[in-house]
Amino acid sequence: MTKSVVKICPWVGKDQIYIDYHNNEWGRPVYDSIELFEKLCLDGQQAGLSWITILKKKQGYRDAFCQFDPYKIVDLSPQYLEQQMENTSIVRNRLKIASIVRNANGYINMENDGINFSDFIWSFVGGEPIINKYLTIDEVPVTSEQSIAMSKALKKLGFNFVGPTICYAFMQAVGLVNDHLFDCDYYGQCNR
Repeated sequence: MTKSVVKICPWVGKDQIYIDYHNNEWGRPVYDSIELFEKLCLDGQQAGLSWITILKKKQGYRDAFCQFDPYKIVDLSPQYLEQQMENTSIVRNRLKIASIVRNANGYINMENDGINFSDFIWSFVGGEPIINKYLTIDEVPVTSEQSIAMSKALKKLGFNFVGPTICYAFMQAVGLVNDHLFDCDYYGQCNR
């Protein structure tokens, strides 16, 4: 009896952490505001780096930034934030560290204005995932009309490291768009 081969998207490397991320997280719709905030911040940390670098440091970021609780993040002292420049569990970049605090402030300001973060994020796709049917990796865009609009809106609200490309990667990660290739065995699972 032959074992069937699971077909997955070609961007996934051979590293098990990447395979698990693709199979269990990427493209699955996320509605929890804090989880969305975390993923947006982490996508911003990726700028100029490979996603697997951030994936391997995800727990380090959670530990350093209060499990991405915006209300705790904004209370972190300047001394604590400076100490993170020595924390090998995260990317040691002052601008990226500061961006998490800046984004936490943006999140809190939104809540204070009565804006639910999840509802805001999902509004860019009308509350429903966009289901794409790409056959090759070359067809998958790096930005979209929605990611451009999201980027502009987030920047206006005080967020940074949220350019259109980062926003599109975020949209893919949290299931606002299903960009698993059509023949990927996980494509259908993300449509349920």
